[in-house]
Amino acid sequence: MPKRILEKTALEVSRLRTDGVYSVGGAPGLHLQIIGGSRVWVFRYRFMHQRRRMGLGSYPAVSLAAAREAARQAIGLRDAGIDPLKARADEREAARVAIAKRLEFDQAAESFIKEHESTWRSLKHVQQWRNTLATYASPHFGTVPVSDIDQAMVLRALSPIWKTKTETASRLRGRIEQVLDWATAHGHRSGTNPARWRGQLEHILADPDKVAPVKHHEAVPFARLPAVYQQLAAVQGQSAIALRFLILTAARSGEVRGMLWSEVDLEAALWIIPAARMKAGKEHRVPLSRQAVALLKGQTRVEHVEHVFPSNRKGPLSDMALTAVMRRHRLGAVPHGFRSTFRDWAGEMTHHPRDAVELCLAHTIDTKTEAAYRRADMLEKRTVIMQEWADYAAHAIKQK
Repeated sequence: MPKRILEKTALEVSRLRTDGVYSVGGAPGLHLQIIGGSRVWVFRYRFMHQRRRMGLGSYPAVSLAAAREAARQAIGLRDAGIDPLKARADEREAARVAIAKRLEFDQAAESFIKEHESTWRSLKHVQQWRNTLATYASPHFGTVPVSDIDQAMVLRALSPIWKTKTETASRLRGRIEQVLDWATAHGHRSGTNPARWRGQLEHILADPDKVAPVKHHEAVPFARLPAVYQQLAAVQGQSAIALRFLILTAARSGEVRGMLWSEVDLEAALWIIPAARMKAGKEHRVPLSRQAVALLKGQTRVEHVEHVFPSNRKGPLSDMALTAVMRRHRLGAVPHGFRSTFRDWAGEMTHHPRDAVELCLAHTIDTKTEAAYRRADMLEKRTVIMQEWADYAAHAIKQK
């Protein structure tokens, strides 16, 4: 028979001070271990023919009675074929997961933004994310744990603005979906994303393209372009000159307005726009036509000003400067529309490869040959295209 351990009283346990391991009785395998004045409860047992050791807390924070009860529960698990140590580890993990799943939506959104803002192209974009979620999502479920957010909650945020502010609502849905996907990936929720469009909300909400059809930027028909270019050539001021350069390069307004002399190589007839100023976040080489080079050579460099098209305040032109010129001269379009004019001209009037034309616009190519094209960026082909475009656009000026 196993040796019977006499049960120590609470007073006897309190008097144990010398380093050592003491059986206290009341539950087989329960010991008080004393090392350097530190006293802790230890439960020793065998499971699957292996010796195991399980800590039950420190003394006197855990009393003798509590330690005996914990040891008896562990013995019950062992006798039922369950390893007490693994059972405790599983319980703690379940508690950790439960706490993690209590992460509120606003907290998840802020964490998502902080993780991704360095990859976004501007502080304005970051602020738009925060503003949209704070205005339309937070009032409905900002303090709700992400694990509890369901489709009904998402719809309460989207439905009131789906038909009145369709573009905003569509962006909001996508941002909610991304935050909840992030939460799922980090273990804060599980199951289907209630903000997902495909196969889910598309069957509940009206198609946003039908509710509010996409309005494309107003563009000058390519047949009218030479006349418009000639009209702009007669207009004085940096904005009109910048607008003509925008036409010749098919670039975006922000890229032209922010253009620096350090980005231009007139000898090589090349304008290199750094990745930080590009919508796609990738450096873009723009071949300059003879007309574009001549326009730049005609620009007077302002001392201590790096911008090619400076404003009166010696900084970059404002985002409305080019638009104002077009409105003032009743051109019936917006600066960005000239990119559509270029695309229509290339498609209707030339036989240049579609991918080369798309690269002229710094668009992403959705084909299997993208990697090869991106490596060489088809600069020679694009040089030919942009020269033909400039010859077409400035034809009336050329004939003078």
